Amino acid sequence: MSKGLIGRIVAIVAVVLLLVVVAVLGKMWWDSRLPDTYNVMSYGTHDYGGGPEPFDHAGHDAGAGTSVADLHGPSRGTPDARFELTARSADIHLSDGRVVHALTFNGTSPGPELRVRQGDLVEVVLHNADIDEGVTIHWHGIDVPNAEDGVAGVTQNAVLPGESYAYRFRAEQLGTFWYHTHQVSSKEVKRGRFGVVVIEPREQQPGVDTALAVHTFDGIPTLNADAGSGRRVPAGTPVRVRLVNTDSFEQTFTISGTPYRVLAIDGTDLHGPGDIENVALPIAAGGRIDVGYVQPSNGVRVAVEGTDTAIGFDPSGGPAPVEVPPTSDFDPLTYGTPAPTPFDARSTFDRRFEMTITRKPGFFDGSPGLQWAINGGIYPDVPVFVVEDGDLVEVTITNDSGGIHPMHLHGHHVLVLSRDGQPSTGSPWWSDTLNVQPGESYVVAFRADNPGIWMDHCHNLTHASQGLTMHIAYAGVSTPYLVGDEPGNAPE
Repeated sequence: MSKGLIGRIVAIVAVVLLLVVVAVLGKMWWDSRLPDTYNVMSYGTHDYGGGPEPFDHAGHDAGAGTSVADLHGPSRGTPDARFELTARSADIHLSDGRVVHALTFNGTSPGPELRVRQGDLVEVVLHNADIDEGVTIHWHGIDVPNAEDGVAGVTQNAVLPGESYAYRFRAEQLGTFWYHTHQVSSKEVKRGRFGVVVIEPREQQPGVDTALAVHTFDGIPTLNADAGSGRRVPAGTPVRVRLVNTDSFEQTFTISGTPYRVLAIDGTDLHGPGDIENVALPIAAGGRIDVGYVQPSNGVRVAVEGTDTAIGFDPSGGPAPVEVPPTSDFDPLTYGTPAPTPFDARSTFDRRFEMTITRKPGFFDGSPGLQWAINGGIYPDVPVFVVEDGDLVEVTITNDSGGIHPMHLHGHHVLVLSRDGQPSTGSPWWSDTLNVQPGESYVVAFRADNPGIWMDHCHNLTHASQGLTMHIAYAGVSTPYLVGDEPGNAPE
């Protein structure tokens, strides 16, 4: 065989292989494209966690089984606390003089702080003044009934300009929470569409109780849109500071000038918290930590670590003192003292799931690149964890990617059982937004006691918009809402 013939054969084989590769990539690209309108339950692979396949698991199709639209809060009764929130574009003036063109509730960012009492029937009426993309309200960390969850295209349609929507729920929990839109949330929350919710005990507690929401505008962190100020607090006053991270990345706080205690994580009080000092507080995107101390005669600084963004608490009302560099980071796994829990690592679980986060080359909605993947699948080819009402569920979350993923399960709080094989030995640690660092693996558990179709996603909202999201679906529950559709539902 001549060299020329061999060369021609090699060339033909190379062309054929190239055509095969192009065809395969073309099919992958084509198959990855999402339709303009679709039901989130039409995609993904049902995973039953090793438990029995529910007889009505096929009921996730629209129109079958129980609709999420029927899983609403109390429809009757006079609300104990009623609020009206209007979504609009507005210029906000930060304390350092900057003007930010923001997306607001009632013309401010943060929006109005909503303080209610435990047990209150709460009604919040949302109005959309001028937001063309639409808006919803998600009650982050409040385990509301599914129809009140505020996820466009899953639990409701986006509220368009000129429209209104009422949310009603019973404030059964205690603690620090926040609200934000779940329509185009990766863009709208960044631009300021959020606020804080505090659910207080029925009996008023003594002392100072204040919430501080960190949010980054134009690259500069703020606390309640304040870059730095002082507050007068008489010596001897009990102080509770509720720290809320509304950014899409971890923020770390420092407390300088006094020992303090970590009172709560993600709206749940800790058991037996002890005094700590010079300990930094990393808070997951979307997470909350409450701290408490008794005001000393000197000033106390609450700050975003390594920045000038700080609030001073001082008997004279002076500016924040100098930051004392922390020597360690707070670790909830060993802090506080143990207490009984309704289940633990020794319990018998009805279902056990694995959630492994990686990055892999592929296509996401027609776009090529390194994509986020869950259990090897790129959205929408991700698992749907199917549970039944009453199931005791264990989930192992493993982060085999290079990014930090604050994983947020709607409608439930999970009990952290272990991290990287080390059991939780301190106070019971309940979380709704768990920061999973690269290489880490958590085992968590929850009781499936809030029927619905619930998002479980990274609260780095950019990651979520890039496909790092999935759902936990109760058997027999369906959604009539569609992503896309006439309101343009876009939950991330």
